[in-house]
Amino acid sequence: MPAEFGLSLRFKVTIDGHTSLGTWTKCSGLAFEYEVDDYREGGNIAYVHHLPKGAKYTNLTLVRPIDSATADVARWLASVADNMQRSTAQIAVLDSHGDEVASWSFTGVFPVKWTGPSLDVGTAQAATETLELSHNGFAR
Repeated sequence: MPAEFGLSLRFKVTIDGHTSLGTWTKCSGLAFEYEVDDYREGGNIAYVHHLPKGAKYTNLTLVRPIDSATADVARWLASVADNMQRSTAQIAVLDSHGDEVASWSFTGVFPVKWTGPSLDVGTAQAATETLELSHNGFAR
Protein backbone atom coordinates (compact mmCIF):
# COMPACT_ATOMS: atom_id res chain seq x y z
CA MET A 1 0.00 0.00 0.00
CA PRO A 2 1.50 3.39 -0.98
CA ALA A 3 2.26 5.91 1.72
CA GLU A 4 -0.32 8.60 2.42
CA PHE A 5 0.68 12.14 1.55
CA GLY A 6 0.35 15.13 3.86
CA LEU A 7 -2.62 17.45 3.52
CA SER A 8 -2.15 21.20 3.91
CA LEU A 9 -5.48 21.42 5.71
CA ARG A 10 -4.50 18.86 8.37
CA PHE A 11 -1.77 19.88 10.75
CA LYS A 12 -1.18 20.31 14.46
CA VAL A 13 0.87 22.81 16.42
CA THR A 14 2.49 22.12 19.78
CA ILE A 15 4.29 24.78 21.83
CA ASP A 16 6.27 23.55 24.86
CA GLY A 17 4.18 20.41 24.77
CA HIS A 18 0.91 22.41 24.98
CA THR A 19 -1.73 21.29 22.55
CA SER A 20 -4.37 23.22 24.53
CA LEU A 21 -3.68 26.39 22.53
CA GLY A 22 -6.46 25.48 20.13
CA THR A 23 -6.68 24.30 16.58
CA TRP A 24 -4.83 26.55 14.18
CA THR A 25 -6.32 26.87 10.70
CA LYS A 26 -3.39 28.46 8.89
CA CYS A 27 0.37 28.23 9.25
CA SER A 28 2.92 30.10 7.17
CA GLY A 29 6.62 30.83 7.45
CA LEU A 30 8.02 27.31 7.22
CA ALA A 31 11.10 28.59 5.43
CA PHE A 32 14.73 29.48 5.74
CA GLU A 33 17.46 30.65 3.44
CA TYR A 34 21.20 30.91 3.58
CA GLU A 35 22.61 34.39 3.27
CA VAL A 36 25.53 34.56 0.86
CA ASP A 37 28.45 36.95 0.52
CA ASP A 38 29.74 37.42 -3.00
CA TYR A 39 33.51 37.74 -3.21
CA ARG A 40 35.37 38.74 -6.36
CA GLU A 41 38.90 37.47 -6.35
CA GLY A 42 41.42 40.13 -7.34
CA GLY A 43 42.52 39.82 -10.96
CA ASN A 44 40.02 37.07 -11.78
CA ILE A 45 36.84 38.35 -13.38
CA ALA A 46 35.75 34.97 -14.74
CA TYR A 47 33.61 34.09 -11.72
CA VAL A 48 32.46 35.17 -8.28
CA HIS A 49 32.93 33.14 -5.10
CA HIS A 50 29.69 32.67 -3.15
CA LEU A 51 30.46 32.28 0.55
CA PRO A 52 27.73 31.15 2.97
CA LYS A 53 27.20 33.52 5.90
CA GLY A 54 24.51 31.71 7.84
CA ALA A 55 20.88 30.75 7.91
CA LYS A 56 18.05 33.27 8.08
CA TYR A 57 14.78 31.92 9.51
CA THR A 58 11.33 33.28 8.71
CA ASN A 59 8.88 33.90 11.56
CA LEU A 60 6.09 31.35 11.90
CA THR A 61 2.60 32.83 11.56
CA LEU A 62 -0.38 30.93 12.95
CA VAL A 63 -4.04 31.86 12.45
CA ARG A 64 -7.06 30.40 14.25
CA PRO A 65 -10.71 31.27 14.82
CA ILE A 66 -11.64 32.89 18.11
CA ASP A 67 -13.14 30.27 20.44
CA SER A 68 -12.80 29.07 24.03
CA ALA A 69 -9.10 28.22 23.48
CA THR A 70 -8.39 31.93 22.89
CA ALA A 71 -8.26 32.30 26.68
CA ASP A 72 -5.55 29.59 26.80
CA VAL A 73 -3.53 31.48 24.18
CA ALA A 74 -3.89 34.69 26.24
CA ARG A 75 -2.76 32.88 29.42
CA TRP A 76 0.27 31.41 27.61
CA LEU A 77 1.18 34.86 26.23
CA ALA A 78 0.85 36.39 29.72
CA SER A 79 3.06 33.69 31.25
CA VAL A 80 5.72 34.29 28.61
CA ALA A 81 5.52 38.07 29.15
CA ASP A 82 6.15 37.61 32.88
CA ASN A 83 9.16 35.38 32.29
CA MET A 84 10.48 35.67 28.71
CA GLN A 85 11.88 32.21 28.24
CA ARG A 86 12.35 30.70 24.86
CA SER A 87 10.22 27.67 24.09
CA THR A 88 10.19 24.77 21.70
CA ALA A 89 7.51 24.16 19.10
CA GLN A 90 6.53 21.47 16.66
CA ILE A 91 4.39 21.62 13.55
CA ALA A 92 3.23 18.29 12.16
CA VAL A 93 1.45 17.63 8.87
CA LEU A 94 -1.15 14.85 8.98
CA ASP A 95 -2.62 12.56 6.35
CA SER A 96 -6.32 11.86 5.81
CA HIS A 97 -6.27 9.32 8.68
CA GLY A 98 -4.73 11.79 11.14
CA ASP A 99 -1.33 10.08 11.07
CA GLU A 100 1.78 12.25 11.09
CA VAL A 101 3.50 12.42 7.70
CA ALA A 102 6.16 15.07 8.39
CA SER A 103 7.07 17.39 11.24
CA TRP A 104 9.39 20.26 12.03
CA SER A 105 10.69 21.08 15.49
CA PHE A 106 11.86 24.58 16.36
CA THR A 107 14.10 25.89 19.13
CA GLY A 108 14.33 29.27 20.79
CA VAL A 109 10.67 30.04 20.10
CA PHE A 110 9.04 33.16 21.51
CA PRO A 111 6.01 35.25 20.52
CA VAL A 112 6.78 38.48 18.69
CA LYS A 113 3.24 39.52 17.79
CA TRP A 114 -0.36 38.66 18.55
CA THR A 115 -3.21 40.22 16.59
CA GLY A 116 -6.85 39.97 17.58
CA PRO A 117 -9.82 40.01 15.25
CA SER A 118 -10.98 42.90 13.12
CA LEU A 119 -14.60 43.28 14.10
CA ASP A 120 -16.93 44.52 11.38
CA VAL A 121 -20.70 44.03 11.30
CA GLY A 122 -20.59 44.47 7.51
CA THR A 123 -18.80 41.15 6.94
CA ALA A 124 -19.77 37.57 7.61
CA GLN A 125 -16.28 36.22 8.30
CA ALA A 126 -15.15 34.27 11.33
CA ALA A 127 -13.26 36.33 13.91
CA THR A 128 -9.63 35.16 13.99
CA GLU A 129 -6.49 35.68 16.00
CA THR A 130 -2.95 35.61 14.62
CA LEU A 131 0.17 34.58 16.52
CA GLU A 132 3.63 35.28 15.12
CA LEU A 133 6.56 33.32 16.55
CA SER A 134 10.26 33.93 16.15
CA HIS A 135 12.66 31.01 16.43
CA ASN A 136 16.33 30.11 16.27
CA GLY A 137 15.87 27.43 13.65
CA PHE A 138 15.07 23.80 13.32
CA ALA A 139 15.91 21.48 16.22
CA ARG A 140 18.69 19.02 15.66
